[in-house]
Amino acid sequence: MPAEVPYGGPRDAGTPAPDVYEGGLRKVARVVLLDSEERILLLHGHEPEDPSNHWWFTPGGGLEGEETHEEAALRELVEETGITEVELGPALWRRRCSFPFAGRRWDQDEWYYLARTAGTALSEPVGAALTELERRSVAGARWWTCQELHQAHETVYPTRLAELLRRLLDEGPPATPETLDTEIV
Repeated sequence: MPAEVPYGGPRDAGTPAPDVYEGGLRKVARVVLLDSEERILLLHGHEPEDPSNHWWFTPGGGLEGEETHEEAALRELVEETGITEVELGPALWRRRCSFPFAGRRWDQDEWYYLARTAGTALSEPVGAALTELERRSVAGARWWTCQELHQAHETVYPTRLAELLRRLLDEGPPATPETLDTEIV
C-alpha cells in the first residue's frame, strides 16, 4: 500500500481560513481527481477529538461567496493538495448527505467533478492552506487504484465510490450528473 502523505501547515502565512459553516444546506464541490494511471486521490479524515474515528474522502469543500461549483472545486483542490495542474471535466454525481462532525450536524448538497492530472506529487506538507478545523481533522492523502478501493476495509465516502469509479473508468462520464442516494450518518 502506498505511503500516506501527512497534512499540516497554516494557510496564508499563518492565517487560517475561517470555519464559516453555520448550519443549513451547505453547497459543496468535490473532485474525483485521477492521475495518468487512473488512480484516485483521497484524503484521510477523522474526528478532531478522536483520530480512531476515521475515513477517506474526495478533496473538496464549501462554495465561498459567489463562486461556481467549478471554481470551488479547483480552489479546494489547490488548498487541500497543492495540485494546480489539472484539467477539470464534467460534473459526475450529485449527492445529499447529513453527518455528525466536530460536534455538530452537517447537511450538504455535494457535486462531484471529474479532474485529471499528470502530476501526482502532493505539496509537503499537504494542505498548507487548510482551515483550522481541517488541520485538526485531516491526517493525510494517498492515491488509490480502483482495485484497492474495492478491497478496502476502511470507510470511504461516498460509500459507493469503488463501484462509481469502476463504472466511470469502464464507461466514461455520464451524459448528465447522476443523482446518488442520500446518505445520512
